[in-house]
Amino acid sequence: MSIFSSRTSHLITTAALITLFSCSLPAQNQVTALATDSDWYERGAATVEAASRRAYNNTPGAAKNIILFVGDGMGVSTVSAARIFAGQQLGLDGEEYELSYEKFPWTGLSKTYTTDTQVSDSAGTATAFMTGVKTRSGVINIDSRPQRGDCAEYMNTPGATLLTALELAEVAGKATGIVSTARLTHATPAAAYANSPDRNWENDSAMPASARENGCIDIATQLIDFEDRLIAKVNAGQNSSTIDGLEVAFGGGRENFFGADPASLDGFAEAPSEGRRNDERNLIQEWESRGGIYVMGQAGFDNLDIAGESNVLGLFEAAHMRYEANRSEDIAGEPSLTDMTIKAIEILQNDPDGFFLQVEGGRIDHAHHANSAYHALNEAKEMAAAVQAAVDMVDINETLIIVTADHSHVMTFAGYPQRGNPILGIAGRDSLGLPYTTLGYANGSGFNVSGSTDADLRSGPPSPGRKDLTLVDTTAVDYHQETLVATGGETHAGEDVAIYAIGPGAHLISGSIEQNVIFHVMNFAGDLTGKAAEALSQ
Repeated sequence: MSIFSSRTSHLITTAALITLFSCSLPAQNQVTALATDSDWYERGAATVEAASRRAYNNTPGAAKNIILFVGDGMGVSTVSAARIFAGQQLGLDGEEYELSYEKFPWTGLSKTYTTDTQVSDSAGTATAFMTGVKTRSGVINIDSRPQRGDCAEYMNTPGATLLTALELAEVAGKATGIVSTARLTHATPAAAYANSPDRNWENDSAMPASARENGCIDIATQLIDFEDRLIAKVNAGQNSSTIDGLEVAFGGGRENFFGADPASLDGFAEAPSEGRRNDERNLIQEWESRGGIYVMGQAGFDNLDIAGESNVLGLFEAAHMRYEANRSEDIAGEPSLTDMTIKAIEILQNDPDGFFLQVEGGRIDHAHHANSAYHALNEAKEMAAAVQAAVDMVDINETLIIVTADHSHVMTFAGYPQRGNPILGIAGRDSLGLPYTTLGYANGSGFNVSGSTDADLRSGPPSPGRKDLTLVDTTAVDYHQETLVATGGETHAGEDVAIYAIGPGAHLISGSIEQNVIFHVMNFAGDLTGKAAEALSQ
């Protein structure tokens, strides 16, 4: 008779099996003894025991502060490889290492598609987690009704303009800030404060004449005019005392804020040819004329008075900031992502009502586009350091910290390398006997040894496909991985990305969620809409 044929026979058979197994054991409890001899067993049990005691704060508005970290392009394969990369730099095998945010108690997955694309860009995805609304790829904080690049349609679509979590925090009376290693007018940082039918309209010269004629405003201007624009957007009128502009904006992108380098402003830019504007406005001078502080190099950054200054604009490169690996090559000097995060929090913490800060590790994405795994992992490692710095600075009982990505990339993590094998090293040999690396890319320009510490530079034309890597140092900073498909630049990928959270409301990050839910978690944790409405009613 089958042991599953009746409940009675099942119980009898199970009891018999237990008796038989017990007879084979020594007097001591061998099952317990064998299990506890394993460090893996002990650590696994400890992890579950700690999770079983995990508490959470389910009170709306319990988060006085909110910090959103965005690793641009930091998909799961990037996180896994960056973990090993960082661990190996500390002399470990690497696999057992944990990045700072991997220790957070709550995690989930974010679905990154937009309303019109399976594989998305940073504009549509950033709009989702900053506004709570999914939209088209390529547009910033505009709903999906207007077509990308159609200013007239946007201006004639009532309700298409979306408010962001940062803007709500500003209306609510909190201090607000943006930090990025990309241009501050680039898609992800722009999604904190701007509305644009096209992410590429970073300055007036990048816009078609029809867009300007129909009333659309370039993104750099929107940053400088943030305070006035927000007052108008929420119709604050006389109830605008809480809206006092961005306290901090650190990143790159000077070129989008002026057209000619004024000789009268010392330390303004590194070259007269940097500026790209055509409207003869110098937005940095306008920022200063309104009482704002401007810095462009390491010395100015270091000399900021964190206790007495606000409305600080730091633009440390003409375009994107340098990669962490070649940051020291900047003549004027520029701070790291960790440096900027620390300084931003120091300034924002002066506000007794709390703060909202968006921090982007923007150059993870750019390194992937260049098929440079070294730079991508090094940038991801730096972002993990910035996260740890933030955790160390705030009271986590009143601060929600979320770490996520806008989208993934097509970097693969493959082969059968041994434990502790260099993550940038050789995984094995293919069927032709050629060595291949653990990390590779499905598409892009492909193999290159550039001789430069700048991931964006190549020493020759695109070179996709297999190469003989026998004499190549694939762990070097200037090595660009092989690719399968030849494309002008490596593309994004469409799989879900991870979300890590700690602090009030963090428990709401769980399961597989739509990307726009991240906004709603922040809104719940900080009661942003409620507090903004209250501020406007006074």
